[in-house]
Amino acid sequence: MKEIPGSRFLLIDKPVRIKVSCRALATQKALDIIYLRLIYLFLTYPMPAANRIPDDLQHLLPLTPAVFFILFALADGEKHGYAIMQTVSRISDNQFRMGPGTLYTTIQRLLDLDLIEETESSGGQSDHESRRRYYKLTRMGKAVLAADVSRMESVVRLARDKKLLPMTSE
Repeated sequence: MKEIPGSRFLLIDKPVRIKVSCRALATQKALDIIYLRLIYLFLTYPMPAANRIPDDLQHLLPLTPAVFFILFALADGEKHGYAIMQTVSRISDNQFRMGPGTLYTTIQRLLDLDLIEETESSGGQSDHESRRRYYKLTRMGKAVLAADVSRMESVVRLARDKKLLPMTSE
C-alpha cells in the first residue's frame, strides 16, 4: 500500500487475500463478506488531511488564531507582512487584529516550522517594495491549514446537529 502523490488516496499495489473456512456457516460467510467490504472501503477511503501531518506538527492543532489567520491569508498566494495584516483584518471582519510584533514573531515561527517560506520578490519593483519580504505557504503549511479547516468543519457540523447553528441550504 502506498500514498498516491498529490492526492489523499492510498493505492493498493498487491491483492489482499483473506482465507475463509469452507465450514463456516452461511451467516458467518455473510459477515465475512461484509467485513472484507469494510476493509476495502477503509483502505480506499480518502485519508483525512490530519493523517498526513507529521507527528512533530500534530501539536499545532488546533491552530492559534494568529497562526490560522496568517496561513489562511497566504492560501490565495504570496504576500508581504503588511498585506498579511490587512488581509487578516479583512477576512476576520476586523474581529481579529494583529500588531507587527505578533505578526512577525508568528511569521518567524512558521518559517522555522517550514509551514511558510520566504519568496523572491519579482523584478521591476521600486526600492521600497524590493525591501519587502514576501511569504507563501509550503505544502506542509497547506496540509496543516486544511487539517484545521477540516476540524472546524466537523465542529460546525456537530453544532448544526445539536441545533446550535441554523441549517444552511446548499
